[in-house]
Amino acid sequence: MVELAHTALPGSGTPLVFLGSIASDRSMWQPQLDELGGPALAVDLRGHGGSPAPAGPYTVAELAMDVVELLDRRGVDAAHLVGLSLGGAVAQWIAAERPDRVAALSLFCTAARFGTPAMWAERAAVVRRDGTASLAASALTRWFTPGFGAAHPEIAALCTAMIANTDDEAYAGCCAALGEWDGRADLARISAPTLVVAGADDPGTPPSVVAEVADGIAGAEFVVLDDAAHLPTLQHPRLVAALIARRYGNAGSTS
Repeated sequence: MVELAHTALPGSGTPLVFLGSIASDRSMWQPQLDELGGPALAVDLRGHGGSPAPAGPYTVAELAMDVVELLDRRGVDAAHLVGLSLGGAVAQWIAAERPDRVAALSLFCTAARFGTPAMWAERAAVVRRDGTASLAASALTRWFTPGFGAAHPEIAALCTAMIANTDDEAYAGCCAALGEWDGRADLARISAPTLVVAGADDPGTPPSVVAEVADGIAGAEFVVLDDAAHLPTLQHPRLVAALIARRYGNAGSTS
C-alpha cells in the first residue's frame, strides 16, 4: 500500500473523501472543498499529485486499499466517498468490499467497466513513448464541453499541468487498473445511499454508461448534468457541490 498525499479540512461529523480521475490531482476538488468545508479529505491516488508512484501495473483493488489505509491512519471509521471516473471505480470497490467504511457514495462520470483492455494498453503505450504531457490536448476535449477551455484559460492551464505532472509509469499502471476493472457483478452489493451523476456531453463515460452504475445499485439516484463533459467539478463547481450536499450532505460544516 502507498501512503497517499492528501489535503485535510477539519470539522465534525462524517467526512467527505474526494477521489479523482486518472491524470488529475486533488486540486480538481478545490472548488468543492471551498464550498462544502470540512471535515474532508481530498486525495491524490498513487502516482498522481504528491503521492508516490510504485512500479505497476496496478489494480483498482490496490488503489482502493491505499484509500482504506489512509482512512485508518486518519482515524476515519466511515466516510462519504465522492469519486470521479477512476476515483469512482475506487469508491465502488470500497463500497462493495468494505461497506462498513462507506456512509454514503457520490459517483461522477464513472463506470462499472471502462472500455476494453486493448484500449487502455494502447493508451499506456502512448504515454510510455511520449509522456503524459502528450495527452493534455485530447484530454481537455473529453474533460470539458467545446469552447470552455478557451473561455477559461486558467482552468485549461491547471488541467494541462495536472496531466503533465502525472508520473508516466503510474499513468500506465492506472491504465492497467482501468483495463482490468469490471465491477458490474458487484454493484448489487453496494448498500450505501448513492448518487450517480453523468455529464450529458461526456464522450468518455456517456450517460448511457453511467446509468448502468445507477441501475445496478439499489435505490441510487441518477442525475444528468446539461452542458457538462467528464470534469464537471471544474466546469460546474457549485452545482457539483450542491448535488453532493443536497441529499447526502456533509455532517460537518457546509460553509
